[in-house]
Amino acid sequence: MVYMFLKRYVVGPLVNVAFRPEVRGLEHVPSEGPAILASNHLSVSDSVFMPVAVPRQVFFLAKSDYFNSPGLKGRVMAAFFRAINQIPMDRSGGRASATSLSNGGRKLQEGELLGIYPEGTRSPDGRMYKGKIGVARLALETGAPVVPIAMVGTDKVQPIGARVPLPRGRARVTTIFGEPLDFSRYQGRQSEHALLREVTDEIMHAIQALSGQVYVDVYAAEHKKRLAEQKRQETKQAAAELVGSAKDRARTAAQTARHAADSLTHRDRPAAADDDASGTTAP
Repeated sequence: MVYMFLKRYVVGPLVNVAFRPEVRGLEHVPSEGPAILASNHLSVSDSVFMPVAVPRQVFFLAKSDYFNSPGLKGRVMAAFFRAINQIPMDRSGGRASATSLSNGGRKLQEGELLGIYPEGTRSPDGRMYKGKIGVARLALETGAPVVPIAMVGTDKVQPIGARVPLPRGRARVTTIFGEPLDFSRYQGRQSEHALLREVTDEIMHAIQALSGQVYVDVYAAEHKKRLAEQKRQETKQAAAELVGSAKDRARTAAQTARHAADSLTHRDRPAAADDDASGTTAP
């Protein structure tokens, strides 16, 4: 109830008036019954613009950090996400992630729409990264169709680091819904890893065809780790160079001070007596 109230009377009107987003292919989203809405992920605001475009409620697999943050702000955030019926997604892998996916599967079995970002995290540079197989597992467990979605322009209205989306120049947000992908012929085969990989890749290529992004066959999380490590090494190197430069300047200053001291000492030293100048008077 909270979700639909906010969508119809608060967030939806505000987004539509402020940003005038474009929506294409909305007819591909089923008006009833389950479906997996699989989208690329460029910005936090993807989870605002896409649901606003869909008449039905979308249940998202939201990262568990939104539900576990400490302090008053964390509790308010968790209460908000629970109020709009979002599902915590543990991204650590293993049993915890499998349990989160099962919660999403239950929503599909109840005939709901489930939103998921197969990349697992936002793209750090606008490119599309390798999809995780959780989306395929959900499709094969439930038989629900997968609607590929391309979000375009959300990284312009809310770049990484921006707290809220804002209208920025000519930036335009477009949500593109593609034709549903039917994998029901594979239902019940979710234990076959090679098949899960194949289905996931097909979904990602369908999203890429809509978004026009460059595809990178690497997980975004791994790429982010490498970027963070590279930045750490660069910071470490820069710090070492700064220390080395400071030492060089200190060494140069010390040498200059010694030369100045030697020059002053030489200038202030008394002149030596000239023995030849001290003769005797003739008788």
